[in-house]
Formats: sequence, C-alpha cells, structure tokens
Amino acid sequence: MLLQFAQTALLILVVIAVFNMIIFVHELGHYWAAKWRGLKIDRFQIWFGKPIWSKTINGVQYGLGWIPAGGFVALPQMAPMEAIEGGNLDREALPPVKPLDKIIVAFAGPLFSFLLAVVASLCVWGLGKPADMLETTTIGYVEVGGAGEAAGLKAGDKILAINDNPVSTWVGTLDCVVLNIATSRGDKIKFSIDRPGEGVLTKFSGFKIPETKKWHRAGIRTVGLEPQGKGPVTIGAFSGENAPAQRAGLLVGDEIVSVNGAAATSVPQVVDSIKASGEKPVEFVYRRAGKEATATVTPLVPVSGQEKGEVRPLIGLAPDQDAYVRAGLINPNPVDQLTETVKTMWITITSVISRDSSIGLQHLSGPIGIGKVQYNFLLMDHPVLRIIAFLVLININLAILNLMPFPVLDGGHIVLACMEWIAKRPVRVKLLEYIQLCFVFLLFGVMLYVSSKDLFDDFGRGGDVPKRGKLVFPE
Repeated sequence: MLLQFAQTALLILVVIAVFNMIIFVHELGHYWAAKWRGLKIDRFQIWFGKPIWSKTINGVQYGLGWIPAGGFVALPQMAPMEAIEGGNLDREALPPVKPLDKIIVAFAGPLFSFLLAVVASLCVWGLGKPADMLETTTIGYVEVGGAGEAAGLKAGDKILAINDNPVSTWVGTLDCVVLNIATSRGDKIKFSIDRPGEGVLTKFSGFKIPETKKWHRAGIRTVGLEPQGKGPVTIGAFSGENAPAQRAGLLVGDEIVSVNGAAATSVPQVVDSIKASGEKPVEFVYRRAGKEATATVTPLVPVSGQEKGEVRPLIGLAPDQDAYVRAGLINPNPVDQLTETVKTMWITITSVISRDSSIGLQHLSGPIGIGKVQYNFLLMDHPVLRIIAFLVLININLAILNLMPFPVLDGGHIVLACMEWIAKRPVRVKLLEYIQLCFVFLLFGVMLYVSSKDLFDDFGRGGDVPKRGKLVFPE
C-alpha cells in the first residue's frame, strides 16, 4: 500500500514538473526578449497569486504562486497589469518603451512555445510514438433500436465518408469515424458506405447524446455503431467465481459461434444477445479444437448482488475479440505533426462556437484535465514517448491561444502596441486596467468552469462490475 502511494505521488510530481516546464519555457521567451530589448523586469513567476516561495536575484523576484494556472513575467513598461501581477516593486518611474519592443516581447512567449513543440516533434520523428489507431472503418455491430439501425446501416458496411469527409480509421486520427460523428453539425449525419453486393450507398442518420449527471460533461454524439473485429469472438475470461458459464462447460478460449441462434459477429452483439435473454437460459454454440458443441447457461444473481438487493441475473462470461489495432510505433515527420495539431485545434474551436454542434465549452480541458491526461499516459506503454508527443499538442495550443487578440493574452498586448504605434500615443491606463481586469475575471471563470468538469467528471459513474472485490455466484 505504501509503495503504491509512493508511486502515485511520484507520477503526480512528474505531471506537475512537465506542466511547469511548459509554462516556464513560454515565460522564458518573454523574459529573454525583455532583457534583449532593455525592459524593466519585476517578477518571473510560475502560477498566479501571492507567492508561496520567492527569491530576488539581481533585482528580479522569482517565485511560485498559489493558484496553479499559468504564469507571468511582470513587465511594468508593457500594458499595466498591476491588478493581476502586482505593482512595480521598486516604485520607480520608468521610461516608455517603443511599440515595436512591446510587440517583440509579447510575441516571444508564443514563439518559445512553438519552438518547444518543434523540438518535441523532432524527438517524436526520431524516437516514434504509439500508433493508437483502429485501422478499420467497417461496421461490426449496429445497436438494436439505435440511430444507426433506424438509418439502415448494417454490420459489414464499410464507411467511406461522414458528411462528405473521407474516413480512414475508426479511432485515433483526425479522419476517424468517432471524431467525425462527435463533431458533426446539424440534425442529420450523412454516411457514405460501401455495402457488399450493393455498392456505394448514402444513408442519413440521427444521433443520440447520452444523458449525464449535472456535474459531468455532457455526452457527445453517438449513432450506435461498433467497429468490425478481427477473427472470431472468443471467451476471454469469466467475471466471477463459480460462474454459470463455467458450470455449463465453457472454457476460456472457446470460439462463440452463436448466441440464442444469432451469429456472433462482435463483442457488443454477443453482450446484447446475452442481456436480451434476461433471466432465461442462454443457448451457446461454440467451437473448441475445430469441433462445434452447444451449451445452455442459466443466469444467476451473484452473492454480492443478493446482499445488496440487486436482482439482475448474470452468466459471468466476458467475451473477447481481436481488434484491427495498429501496433508498434509510428514516426510522423514534424510538419505532419504540427499540421495535424493545428487542424485539431481548428476543429475544436469551430465546434465549440458553432450553434448546431453538440460540442461546447464544457468539453475543453483545463490544467486539471491536462494533468489527468498526462497521468494516464504515465500508466500506459511507452509513457515517455506519449508525454513527448503530448508536448507537441499542448504547446501549439498554448501558442495559438495566447496569440488571440484579447486583453491579458499576448495577442492583446500585440494589438494594443499596434494601436499605440498607429495613434502615436499610449492607450489610456485606467481604461486599459479596467478592461484587462474584466477579461481576467472572465478567463478565470471559464477556467474554473472547465476545471470543475475535469475534477468531477469521474465521480458518480457506475458500472456493471465493481472495481473492487469479486463476483461470487451461489453454489
């Protein structure tokens, strides 16, 4: 237990270190540009708020704030930010700086974030990253009563395009089936399919948005489709001790040919067929060592379910099927990585602001969500390569978001400097402080909202099988 706690704590520290490195590199760009252009530097602080640690070196206060979000380099000669960063520590009168210097200093932060993304992309190019893609677009199962079934989609259909956007994988790329369904617009989703024996067809489907708790993120669009598996459906495991499926003579590795007369084509199809039986016996045709046989499995309520008053009968069988997963590492070149990241960001932003999209502000991730992603990467295979690949995504996002022309952001500073350059005089300080403070509250409000979804999204999500303990069936 103590060892597990220590490992978890170490992983969390690694996540914090990576997050702070990203911020540090961005702010280092501002810092070095300010020194180059001769600007007064008051503070170099990671995270906002009153410093919980600080040290002054050569007139610059370096510190760590108590609000774990972002960071800043306090430059009194730039647009005034006293309400956020504090006033000029030395209380000295400072000469104005040229608009060009302000533009250079403001642009340096996003530039350094971009350069860090380039360095990370070069590492990915040389070292590789996990493919993490499902290389099929063929439907293996259509949910009974789902939107896909109503649209006339069938198992065996190969999806060629969604809303006229060609697809090449089920999940794992920008042109995948899942992403194109989730980010679709309007009331209907257009599917271009290739059906064996009928050729290319066009189907229009509705969609379903799963219900969630108020504190969870809203669900995303689904059509009730599952990808085609590779090879037969087999018995992967038994989900309980003395399970009814074991009593009926079934073994791990048996190929499931049919369930209640329906051919076993995919894991979801087998699961739904079992659930449809309810409390009635389930008839299996299975293949073992090349020979077919039959087994009748009578569902039972597990002992743990009886103790809790749960009456749902189970057979304790977990089906399995190989997927068309691309294994190993891929080595995309830096240009492709950066281009894909920009496209991902464009899809995300346009989906959020679109009125006929089901993607909203709540589907974005804040610092907590970013940390959870990194933590999960550390628990998977090739954790270092995953983190390096993630640096490409997060730093390009950071660079582009900071270049948006809003007060407080680097893009806002650039716009103000351009206005000053054109008008030949600085913007009114009091008005500017008021506008910036309003945007700070707006920015923190958005961050708190998104972070609340990051924090509570996993709470209260139940499951059919408890995460701890064992299912034990009665004798």
